[in-house]
Amino acid sequence: MARWCYRHRLVVLLLWVGALLGLGAAASTAGTDYANVFSLPNTDSKRAYDQMEKAFPERAGDTDTVVWKVDAGTVRDQSVQSRIQPALEKIGKMAGVGGVTSPYAGDRGAAQISADGKIAYAQITFAEQANAVPKELVQDVVDTAQGARGGGVHVELGGQAIQRVQEPPTGLAEMIGILAAAVVLFLAFGSLFAMLLPIGIAIFGVGTGLFSTQLLSHVTSVPDLAPLLATLIGLGVGIDYALFIVTRHRRGILRGMDPEESAVTALNTSGRAVLFAGGTVCIALAGMLVTNLRFLDGVVIGTSLTVVFSVLAAVTLLPALLGFLGSRVLSRRQRRKLAAEGPEPERASGFAARWSASVQKRPRSIAVMAVVVMAILAIPVLSLRLGATDQGNDDASTTTRQAYDLLAEGFGPGFNGPLQVVSTSGDTNKLVQGIRATDGVAQVAALPPAQGVTVIQVVPTTSPQSEKTDQLIDTLRDKVIPDAGAQAHVGGVTAISKDFSTVTGDRLPLFIATIIGLGFLLLMVAFRSLVVPLTAALMNLIAAAASFGVLVAIFQWGWGLSLLGLGKEGPINAFLPVIMLSLLFGLSMDYQVFLVSRMHEEWVHTKDNARAVRVGLAETSRVINSAALIMVCVFLAFVLSGDSGAAMAGVGLAAAVALDAFILRTALVPAAMHLLGKSNWWLPAGLEKRLPHLAVEPAEEPESLPRASAGGPTVVHGFVRDAEGAPVDGAVLTLLSKGGRQLDRVTSLADGSYIVSVPAPGTYLLSATASSYGARARHIVVTDEPLVHDLELTEGEVDAVN
Repeated sequence: MARWCYRHRLVVLLLWVGALLGLGAAASTAGTDYANVFSLPNTDSKRAYDQMEKAFPERAGDTDTVVWKVDAGTVRDQSVQSRIQPALEKIGKMAGVGGVTSPYAGDRGAAQISADGKIAYAQITFAEQANAVPKELVQDVVDTAQGARGGGVHVELGGQAIQRVQEPPTGLAEMIGILAAAVVLFLAFGSLFAMLLPIGIAIFGVGTGLFSTQLLSHVTSVPDLAPLLATLIGLGVGIDYALFIVTRHRRGILRGMDPEESAVTALNTSGRAVLFAGGTVCIALAGMLVTNLRFLDGVVIGTSLTVVFSVLAAVTLLPALLGFLGSRVLSRRQRRKLAAEGPEPERASGFAARWSASVQKRPRSIAVMAVVVMAILAIPVLSLRLGATDQGNDDASTTTRQAYDLLAEGFGPGFNGPLQVVSTSGDTNKLVQGIRATDGVAQVAALPPAQGVTVIQVVPTTSPQSEKTDQLIDTLRDKVIPDAGAQAHVGGVTAISKDFSTVTGDRLPLFIATIIGLGFLLLMVAFRSLVVPLTAALMNLIAAAASFGVLVAIFQWGWGLSLLGLGKEGPINAFLPVIMLSLLFGLSMDYQVFLVSRMHEEWVHTKDNARAVRVGLAETSRVINSAALIMVCVFLAFVLSGDSGAAMAGVGLAAAVALDAFILRTALVPAAMHLLGKSNWWLPAGLEKRLPHLAVEPAEEPESLPRASAGGPTVVHGFVRDAEGAPVDGAVLTLLSKGGRQLDRVTSLADGSYIVSVPAPGTYLLSATASSYGARARHIVVTDEPLVHDLELTEGEVDAVN
């Protein structure tokens, strides 16, 4: 497939451009139909919502608030009314505004003025829900209301529609993330064209994924958070997957390969790993479905679609683009050096090789240090409290946060999150009296009944995010309502958030067990080992604990929130653990696949665990760290999205990826694999026979043998010497097929000579190992004539096979 895409590159490019433009045009024509459906079957808040929907079906449209405060006098003063009332009347006449409830409208409006007369509010009801209200209309409302400021009158606005107009421009976070990724890629490649390749692949993958998700929002429930998270994960994996393939391709050209053969080899090695890694991400995302939370179904659809399109772009569009570039995927300096000096030798060097050797020498101390760091970072997770953020967590400079604080100041902290006790039978007066006598209740008001349903508005004395408010909800449900002999349910946004947190917490263990179990099975089948997937599962749990510890310290304890400009501390969004764990497990599995597949390739060839781990880490740590740095930049850019949920997810995922890549995959995992030795690759014989074969590395390709090779068995012979030219006695030489099957094994003689038998002409791997010397391995091409091949061993060298 890679070769076909490379040779028919114009066709492939036109197909992708056509798909992107076609989906974009269709999505633009259809528009969006995102909907936040918090469906929690068998919860008390859901029953309350169902009863209210039956009794008050006409309640539609978003209700926002205008709040004002006076420095002197009261809001009833004529000087204040003369400023506010005309603005409210003007807003009420705007097209798209259903009505305005003013505090100056008789006795009913008196309840909208605080006890001291300093603060008042008006409610604006739009004709549609917040997401459907035109931003131009909302901006007109904000400008008109704030135009009444002055003369000692402070005016602020709150509500979901208002929040939309104070968000940064759409696409700002994505653009900053892409620019940061471009800088990292340019530093890594030193080539403008090579830098643009991963970004182009990510744009095609994310674009087609988002347009498809937008179209699907018309046939299924997709929350408005889904496209934001899909962009977040799509940019990260799209750039990373292309980075892995382009890195392998560049390495092939530097080794002297023809650009087409290099691209085919890169897709047949790193491309396979990308397919496998993308599959693990989708499986981890699909794990969210076991929670049975409908709100998350649309998130699964949006993110999975984007990952699938990113993988497809990486394995089809990328080889086509590599065909257009040819050798220009290298920098000019690299092309000049290649022309002047010839192909580079196949060995890992620099810091990556030195670090890999250090891990091999001191695996215990490195493992202990890594575990200690992760354990310290995980400590805050013991204080994790799930809940829901609201406008009280916005930045202090925003009008929504200031309106929230003014309402709390004038009417009490619980005013921003009233409870709704929905009664369908029993003595309502007795129930109201019982609620009024309950500790933690500030106000109680029963609305006129409709269709046998009475709604009792309950304002707590504490804020919506307070644990005491949660305790009040439990008290009402477990004690007050049963004591009154009523049939009633507690609803409202605060109660829904509490129930959502409870349901999420109850189902979290099943969810974690599901994604860990699926990941374990995939890795076991891919790497034919029990220990490798067990290690990966343990590392995933460690990474999750540490990243949530960072999240709690920042967003729940408030450490560094002001530096990030993220407002006020509060609970962790209830839906975040499920979403973040899915993404974290998927992404960390990516790094595990790229790291261990290279180790497994070396293990299959040499059966030397120490060499396999050392070479695998030396060759992949740099690209894994570059990929992780790109993801961290992309995720942190979403702090600027203006959405608190996306900002929280961005910081959490950035911390998770950084810890996973820089501490776990480059330190703790290889250290543990050195300590475990050959048991890393242990699999019971009975299980080996029953497991299907799913190789991340390419299978041996008979067609790669020389076509003219009709001859029979032949030999390879030569001498093994050290760097000074002295013969190496007792070196073990092993001849393996390209698939890793051992064909012959001999020991060098006192003069360093050796001879191995070759069954037929073809391409093989010849490895040599000797005590106190670094192992050496080379691919050799044997014709029907005996091949003379000398090997030189040096002390402590890391010699990596491409």
